[in-house]
Amino acid sequence: MKPSGALSPHEPASLVVIDPNGQRTRVRVDPLPFSIGRQPENNLILRDSRVSRLHARIFVEDRDYMLEDIGSRHGTFVNGKRVKRQELRNSDKIEFGGQDSYQLIFALDGAELKKMMDQVQAAERPPSSTGAPGVGGNLAKLRAILDLARTLQSSFSIDDVLISVVDTALAITGAERGFLLLRADQGLETRVARHRGGQHLKETDLRVPREVIHKALQNRRELLSMNFDPLSADLVRPQNSIADLELRSAICVPLVRIRTSQGETTRMLLTGNETVGVLYMDSRMIAADLAGGNRELLQTLAIEASTVLENARLLEEERAKHKLEEELRLARTIQQSLLPGSLPVSGWIRACGSSVASLAVGGDYFDAAPVNADCWSAVVADVSGKGVSSALLASLLQGALITATDVPLALTNRMERLNQFLNDRTGGEKYATVFYCLLERGGRFSYTNAAHCPPIVVRPNGEQISLDATGMPVGLMVSAEFPVAEQLLFPGDKVVIYSDGVTEAQNTAAEFFGKKRLREIVAAHATESCTVIHDAIQEGVAAFTEGAAQSDDITVLVLEFQEAENDAQ
Repeated sequence: MKPSGALSPHEPASLVVIDPNGQRTRVRVDPLPFSIGRQPENNLILRDSRVSRLHARIFVEDRDYMLEDIGSRHGTFVNGKRVKRQELRNSDKIEFGGQDSYQLIFALDGAELKKMMDQVQAAERPPSSTGAPGVGGNLAKLRAILDLARTLQSSFSIDDVLISVVDTALAITGAERGFLLLRADQGLETRVARHRGGQHLKETDLRVPREVIHKALQNRRELLSMNFDPLSADLVRPQNSIADLELRSAICVPLVRIRTSQGETTRMLLTGNETVGVLYMDSRMIAADLAGGNRELLQTLAIEASTVLENARLLEEERAKHKLEEELRLARTIQQSLLPGSLPVSGWIRACGSSVASLAVGGDYFDAAPVNADCWSAVVADVSGKGVSSALLASLLQGALITATDVPLALTNRMERLNQFLNDRTGGEKYATVFYCLLERGGRFSYTNAAHCPPIVVRPNGEQISLDATGMPVGLMVSAEFPVAEQLLFPGDKVVIYSDGVTEAQNTAAEFFGKKRLREIVAAHATESCTVIHDAIQEGVAAFTEGAAQSDDITVLVLEFQEAENDAQ
């Protein structure tokens, strides 16, 4: 049987996602079933090695929201207890086997409204004798709260909801005017201004006692109320004071951002800078009514208004995030299209390469292109840092190094000019490691290695030669030099060029793939083609990492030199 007070699964549900850095986003639990895990096909993707590819799911059973662990490695926890299958309640905290991993807070819309209605029904008392007929009575309050509930469930307008909050506050207290004021750069701005009769206030009616409001904001009290007798007012009446406005009473309820954590109910933050505004009401004719549970109802209304504003802020952040993600997807598509569309698979030179970005766009790139019929150039670069700035610099490097001559000395000249260019514009704050080479039909292999991972020359007999660095990274120092070194290749030799994302790839135990494993794979396939070696490296890294999210791009380019007479051209 469904427990008393449980909400229908038709009520919208959401998850507040708290990442390991404490950043929060809100995700609707839609569609159902709702899958959670590390792989991209999930409805909610969590980039953490402790989260399994398909970790858990949320579904509806007998009108209840249920959470089910799908054979995860590190387990699923609800409110600190490991579960296999668990009914979800409002404010339940979901974790995935690590204190510093992702946390999810399950939220059901309508929970706060139910609390408000329960408070109204518990506040049984006769109508106030000092108020207007029917004002403050339980029936009027209940009607106002039900109107608010309908607005919350049916309206797509934030302003309509906030107006309903102010109208409900006026119905509860019997006050004559109600305002919702929000913090702005220049102080406070009026978001809603309403009369008890349901009309918007005119510009001439928007004066409020600023000192009372600022006092409420500064003191951070849950509720500030003042009753005033105009007959005892002093002769001095500062502008916009209670006396100047001839008010009988004034009420201020701070609006604060809320936090949900540790499976508890919603609670207010305690830092003053989290006050986002106030719900303010006043009266000239009668004193506002704060008896019989009205104070608690106002505080609940303030929480509801704060939640609406916070949800609006989160929605705006989510829209901005989606826009950025769309732009990054487009950038990734463009960046991938700049990589070589085809590499030679026959003739005296053959090649196979790939680059997998750890983020939406990568800071690695590779290229191989013919200089003439007897010479090819190739380059692999790794820009410092990650993200968009590194991707832009990688594209710049690609444009600068896309053409080459068959003169080895030209490699030095090209790198020196590029180094000067980057230093002039970034001051050494952005640099890149680069391996830039020429391979001639006769087997002469000329290269300059600007602090890049030493490529491996592997011969059919299993011998391996390391092509160590010949200079500093490009863009790091103005005085850097980039001498050219040479290595003679024989038919069947392969050159394995890679970025540090290969050797520094990590598994779920935070272990590195390392140079030893790379060399073992290369040695095991020394007699095979460049394509086989490339694929074996990629498969080895994938098997080692087991799908764990990586912090660096993984780039591999394998060149293969063969007999000139086998040239099909």
